[in-house]
Amino acid sequence: MPLNTNVVSLVSVGRHPQSGRSRRADQDGRAVELGLKLANKALTVVHAGNAEEPVLRQYAGMGLPSLTVLAQKSDCDALPVLVAFLQENEANLVLTGVRAENGESSGMLPYLLAEQLGWPLVPRVADILSINEGEAEVLLALPRGQRRALTVKLPFIASVDNAAQEARQTAFGPGLRAELKIVDVDGVVDAVASQWQLSVAKPRPKRLTVVKANTAADRMKAATAKPVGGGGKVMKNETSSEKAHAIFDLLLEEKVVR
Repeated sequence: MPLNTNVVSLVSVGRHPQSGRSRRADQDGRAVELGLKLANKALTVVHAGNAEEPVLRQYAGMGLPSLTVLAQKSDCDALPVLVAFLQENEANLVLTGVRAENGESSGMLPYLLAEQLGWPLVPRVADILSINEGEAEVLLALPRGQRRALTVKLPFIASVDNAAQEARQTAFGPGLRAELKIVDVDGVVDAVASQWQLSVAKPRPKRLTVVKANTAADRMKAATAKPVGGGGKVMKNETSSEKAHAIFDLLLEEKVVR
């Protein structure tokens, strides 16, 4: 990597999808892994939030000598302080996850950063193959495992996809020994988000399988054919009420209605 390339990875506090416990965010971990590949020990990893958050040590345990924390309260907007930090430190390649696992999780932060800085945004990055003479060869993740290569001029922001290399395991000891560089910043309260009311998300109804058929006969055959090894039940002599009750029970079981 050229000496004038300043790589910065932005990290957040993740949330385990099953237990709900705080953890290293998966996509942010992949962004750090990609940053270590490009810059090794020269990588700058930045978090805007609580400096006492234990999860930050999981990122540091990936082999980082230090981690920078822009200390601010949880109700503050991370965008202004991140823009100011990137401008002051003359970063020219910023790696983020596609979206956070906590909070708004809108995936808008990379776009807003690119807008504020006036940089291009490269979404869904699977890998950055090389950086030469101010240009980076980037590999994009496409549906069904496909890839697309393109060349982007520095500086730019890249959101790292799940198709990128998985983050290495974190080591507890090195994570504790890493230096946390705490920077006191003037936090800007997110007035809009402070008025929101958060509630637990409810599971969405399950969609029925869409049958692709060209004729009515094919659709009828697909709807009435019993799948191999299935647990279906044929009802011929039951009353209309019993048949309707069985259909309703099936819709409840498939979570189509609640």
